[in-house]
Amino acid sequence: MVTIAVTAERDGEPRVAVSPEAVKKLAGLGCTVRVEAGAGLRSRFSDDALAAQGATIVPSAAEAVSGSDILLKVHRPSAEEVATLAPGAIVAAMLAPYDDRPGLEALAATGASLMAMEFIPRISRAQSMDVLSSQANLAGYKAVVDAAAHFGQALPMMMTAAGTVPAARVFIMGVGVAGLQAIATARRLGAIVSATDVRPATKEQVASLGAKFIAVENEEFLQAQTAAGYAKPMSAEYQREQAELIASHIKGQDIVVTTALIPGRPAPKLVSTAMIESMKPGSVIVDLAAERGGNTDLTRPDAAVEHNGVLILGPTNLAGEVAVNASSLYARNLLAFLETLIDKKEKVLKIDWDDEIVKGTLIARDGRIVHPSLTQGA
Repeated sequence: MVTIAVTAERDGEPRVAVSPEAVKKLAGLGCTVRVEAGAGLRSRFSDDALAAQGATIVPSAAEAVSGSDILLKVHRPSAEEVATLAPGAIVAAMLAPYDDRPGLEALAATGASLMAMEFIPRISRAQSMDVLSSQANLAGYKAVVDAAAHFGQALPMMMTAAGTVPAARVFIMGVGVAGLQAIATARRLGAIVSATDVRPATKEQVASLGAKFIAVENEEFLQAQTAAGYAKPMSAEYQREQAELIASHIKGQDIVVTTALIPGRPAPKLVSTAMIESMKPGSVIVDLAAERGGNTDLTRPDAAVEHNGVLILGPTNLAGEVAVNASSLYARNLLAFLETLIDKKEKVLKIDWDDEIVKGTLIARDGRIVHPSLTQGA
């Protein structure tokens, strides 16, 4: 019998790592699921709803964790929180592996096997486990909805007896999962949408959603994507040419959503103060890279900055603002991941440490950090 612990998140995080649906399926795998009382309330998962699907509700995080084989979290737990897990237990969460190295080492020293859900390999059989995509999808949607709310004008063109209301112009910078959903949402709301990205594969995706693609399409542009699908850092010359093109385009935009992030690095600066000053008063920028310094010169994490009449928003947890959906999707991601670790017949943990998914996500084991991206140069 595998015992799984789920505890409430701290620091105002409304998401939770399990849902009633996931509890039912984990119970079907023969797992005991212990949930800290109230852990799901901010995602509208009541203790009764979780218990009805087979969860055991316990009064405290300590009681949930004690002796458990697996701890599921949204964010990285503290070393103290995992101290009473069963020996060699698994911690599966978004561990922010590149942040707070001393904290990560302290967590590794507990002996737990740390699985970073951000590191799920981008392979076909792991798509259902991809937490970055599930959460970014919601963030892209919420970015456009929030921008529209702050914009104070209609997004679609409206033809009335009193005259025509022009369509708003929305520009999406960075066409990953969040960017694609932002394009789709802005199009549904009736805006005129354009988008940019340095990865050539995104041009067709942008066009398929009915948006206009904006980029310097030279030879460097054609080589600007890693095997994992991320954007490569671009040369200074390309950045200069791209900046000139963006500067000429951005001055006519009403809403800009920036989404450019490179794992483990500061967010690239895409929108300068001069660009912001060229925009019309009342324009809105939503910067989804605020947690890593932001894509604009003026972004401040979890703050609204007004400059020259332009509002710059720097939310760091947009997915958490639609917590019901975000927790449901995240719980499904974790469930799909756990199904690869549990022997369905014997109903015990049976981990293939050589499996590509396990190797990709394993950050620490037996008291030490083992992931290649975190041990190089150590």
